[in-house]
Amino acid sequence: MRGLLRVFAIAGLTSLAACDYLGLQSSTQLEARLGAEGKAVGGACRHAGRALEDCYMLNPRVPKAPIFEGWREMNNYMIENKIEVVSPDLANKKRAADALAAALAAKEAR
Repeated sequence: MRGLLRVFAIAGLTSLAACDYLGLQSSTQLEARLGAEGKAVGGACRHAGRALEDCYMLNPRVPKAPIFEGWREMNNYMIENKIEVVSPDLANKKRAADALAAALAAKEAR
């Protein structure tokens, strides 16, 4: 009985030590990750010439404030360095339309 209890205790402590591997994040880590992701999404949208509202609509799970911050930073960078917009060249426009429809459906489901 004691041996079994000892095995369970060791297994429990080992699993608690590996919480980082399970994808459990604190709220500050989650906010930092979503903020960085939002800035990257906003910058990419601006570089591709997408309007800010389109960027919000295509990325409903990303907070709007970091998207705007990334979009604004990229806008200022592109103006300062005279960088032209890179228009996306989609080989399959139906796939893009399907992605837009899925994003709209996800937004309406929330």
